[in-house]
Amino acid sequence: MPENNSRRNFFKTSAIAVTAGATSANADSLKNPGREAGTFRYVGDKTKHYVMVVDLRKCVGCQACSAACKVENSAPKHQYRTFVSEFEIGSFPDVKKGFLPQLCNHCESPLCIPACPVDATFKRDDGIVVVDNTMCISCGYCVDACPYDRRFMNSDTKVADKCTLCAHRVDEGLLPACVETCVGGARVFGDINDKNSHVSKLLASLPQNVLKPYVGTNPQTFYISLDNRVEKIYDETPSINEVLRNELKSINQDQSKGVNNEK
Repeated sequence: MPENNSRRNFFKTSAIAVTAGATSANADSLKNPGREAGTFRYVGDKTKHYVMVVDLRKCVGCQACSAACKVENSAPKHQYRTFVSEFEIGSFPDVKKGFLPQLCNHCESPLCIPACPVDATFKRDDGIVVVDNTMCISCGYCVDACPYDRRFMNSDTKVADKCTLCAHRVDEGLLPACVETCVGGARVFGDINDKNSHVSKLLASLPQNVLKPYVGTNPQTFYISLDNRVEKIYDETPSINEVLRNELKSINQDQSKGVNNEK
C-alpha cells in the first residue's frame, strides 16, 4: 500500500474511533468517591497552592527530568509525562539551541476537567490536577480538551495519563522526581501561598511567561527567560489532536467530492 494511503487510513481509523467515543459517552457526570469522602490523596492540603517554575537560564536539555519521571511513574515505552523539547533558533552564524521542558500546566481553569464525564480528572485543593485511573472510562475527552497536548492514553493501563507533579511524593513531603533530579536546578517546585518559599521569591523578583496565555486557562507552570523565538515555534506547532481534526476534515471533503462526482 502506498505510504500516503497508509497514513490516510491510520488517521481515518483514529478519527472514527474518536467520533465513536464521543457519541457513546455518558452525559451525566458522576461523583468521585475519594473526593466525596475527603480522602487526603484526592483533596490534598487546602492551605497550599503548588506551582512549578522552570528557569530556562539553567536548563541544559539533559533530559534527566524525563528519565526520572519515567522511572518514578512507570510510564510506558515511548510515552512521557514530561520531556524537554529542543529547538534550533537564530540564523547562521548566530545560532543556538533553545530548550523547553514541557509538563501538565496544572491550570487554574483547566479545560480537561469539565470534559471528563465521570469526574475521573479533577483539581485537588492544593492546585494539583490529577487523574483517578480507577474512575477513568478511557473516552479520551480530557486528552482532546487539553490545549497543550500534555495528556495521553497510557498504552499499558488504557486510561488517561499525565504529570501529577508526583502528588504521591508531595503528600509525603518530597519533591517531584523531575525537580529532585534536575542537574541545573532549573525546575523549582513549591507553595506559592508561602511568601518565603523559593517559588514565591522567584515569581516576585523575575518576569515570567506561561504557554499559550491566550487560551485563558491560567497555567500554573511558569517559565523564566522563555525565548520568544522558542515560544513562537511552540505556538505554531500543531498538536496531534489538531492534526487528527485537519485530517478528518480532509477525509470528509474527499468523500463529499466523491459523492458529487458520482451524481
